Amino acid sequence: MQINSGLLIAIAEIAGIFVGFGALIGITRENKIAIAQLARIRGVVIVGLGLIIAALIPVGLSLYGLTDHTLWFISSLIFFSLNWTGIILSMRDPLYRELMKTEMQTSPVIYVLFWLGLELPLQAPLVLTMLGLFPNLESAFYITALLFNLFQAAFALVQLVHSQADLQEPGRSTKSQDQIAD
Repeated sequence: MQINSGLLIAIAEIAGIFVGFGALIGITRENKIAIAQLARIRGVVIVGLGLIIAALIPVGLSLYGLTDHTLWFISSLIFFSLNWTGIILSMRDPLYRELMKTEMQTSPVIYVLFWLGLELPLQAPLVLTMLGLFPNLESAFYITALLFNLFQAAFALVQLVHSQADLQEPGRSTKSQDQIAD
């Protein structure tokens, strides 16, 4: 399987845009920000940065002469590990845990959609690649995982933008929410 460096670099560039938008939204807020907003901004930036790294892993490894199953196995292992490290660290963060709890209670369908509709399809191709069951599809599996991670980044950005709009609606106020100063 030949590596499509141009596609992987393009995915990394798109992810960089998500990181930039997330950071831009974060710095253009008033001098106080709701804790839930901070958790969402962190989510957009973390998913985007992870995606940039994951998209560039095979490009970098191929420079060392790695090819075929070895390239895709190591890339998938690193991507899978990065993904789970991000999940575990996020779940340990009290801000993110509180946001997840609130999201699960207020929008259970969206919560389930994210985990079943985006997270499982991201991880399954990586596991299939690591198991080596379909060697001719390993590069396609990796790209599939990247695309689902890109969908996650878009999903996180849409949630962030939507939550910003909710704060601006008449009758809604962030005064009752916990806030922190920048």
